[in-house]
Amino acid sequence: MARLPALFVSHGAPTEALEVDGWTRALARFGREQPKPVAIVAVSAHWVTHRAAAVTGADAPETIHDFYGFPDPLYRIQYPSPGDPGLAARIVELLQGVGFDAAVDPVRGLDHGAWSPLLQCWPLAEIPVVQVSLPALLPADLIRYGAALAPLRDEGVLLLASGGAVHNLGEVAFDDKDRAVRSWAGEFDGWVASRVAELDVPALARWKAEAPHAARAHPTTEHFDPLLVAMGARLPGDVPAVLHEGFTYGTLSMRSFALRS
Repeated sequence: MARLPALFVSHGAPTEALEVDGWTRALARFGREQPKPVAIVAVSAHWVTHRAAAVTGADAPETIHDFYGFPDPLYRIQYPSPGDPGLAARIVELLQGVGFDAAVDPVRGLDHGAWSPLLQCWPLAEIPVVQVSLPALLPADLIRYGAALAPLRDEGVLLLASGGAVHNLGEVAFDDKDRAVRSWAGEFDGWVASRVAELDVPALARWKAEAPHAARAHPTTEHFDPLLVAMGARLPGDVPAVLHEGFTYGTLSMRSFALRS
């Protein structure tokens, strides 16, 4: 069975689900070009847990519209992918096997950090999806968390880590999607791009201390943390492939990449 990639996606604003742009076209192309996954495991910035990790165990996870004040058509979008309770149980075993506290959540659905990019890659929603929560952990442990999920890639499972390479909602120019990129945001994004290209995981783990404008790029860490999970899921022979780079609304990086052999 072919090894499938670990994917990091900057998912942007919820309205990306209603638009056609460079990011949506790049993800659609990625989905067309990949071997069809047996299943997808998604880790999203929008499901953070502070104790045990949680794994969706529903046969048919609901589509969660976890945002407010957006156009009505956005709330009508459904991503009715099947779940995979057997895979959920296996993920719990993998996480527990390396010391993480983990349990199946039988009712949790898929938040927009998961279904918005999946809608672009596999719009028919026929592939089983299991979402795994994002623990509030230190960078080294997030990398170890990703490593615990990495064996699934050799079992036909694609790993999707969804967040944002630059994410400061307080400085987003929501009135202008094409606003020129702010210099501080571009500098931070460029630093991330260089470290990913070099597979410099130790530097990425030290991002708060080493990256330019780190505190401004991420006032909170939950949108950067999925990138560390993705990097932790790398396997021997992986090389990073840029799927999309660029900004929306002046400061919201849409950088997305795959780690694949």
